[in-house]
Amino acid sequence: MDAYHLVLYLHLLSVFVLVGGITLVGVCYARLRAAASLIEATPWATLADQTGWVFPPAILGLFATGAYLTSDRWTWSTSWIAVSIAGLALVTLQGPLAAGPRAKALKHSLDENEAGPLDVRARRLARDRTLWIIIFANPGVVLGITWNMSLKPGTAEAIAAVLVGYALGAAAALPLTKQASAGDPEQS
Repeated sequence: MDAYHLVLYLHLLSVFVLVGGITLVGVCYARLRAAASLIEATPWATLADQTGWVFPPAILGLFATGAYLTSDRWTWSTSWIAVSIAGLALVTLQGPLAAGPRAKALKHSLDENEAGPLDVRARRLARDRTLWIIIFANPGVVLGITWNMSLKPGTAEAIAAVLVGYALGAAAALPLTKQASAGDPEQS
């Protein structure tokens, strides 16, 4: 096996780790959203919090192996590579900068919630629009990047792949952001 194929394997492994982490966090937040009590919510909040460590090595792995693959067989001016780097940068930044504070606020709200039913604040934070859009849009961007890696399209198609992935993810998230009505506090 040559170095290129070993690095390609590590690149794909980094994609799998990233997708696995995104999926696990999404499942955790879905269960948090459905939780009616603190005892139901706590394990999911803890697992989501403990999963965060997978993102930095996966993203670093993607950037490092992608840099090697680009330098070895491609050029830095290749349009689908530039668009994919921008997409990965978006995923890298919006997680900790936009979703992170919302996740921390939800965790803090759960920490303050007394045993028993979840209070209104915790239920509202579990349906935060920005949090859910990022939870769904990030995998959409990753799928757009994967499209680009597979087909190696021109600039317009590469941009479209990432934007369509983001838009579909964001649209899929919107139903999960609906707040419980005043007369139905148990709505999931």
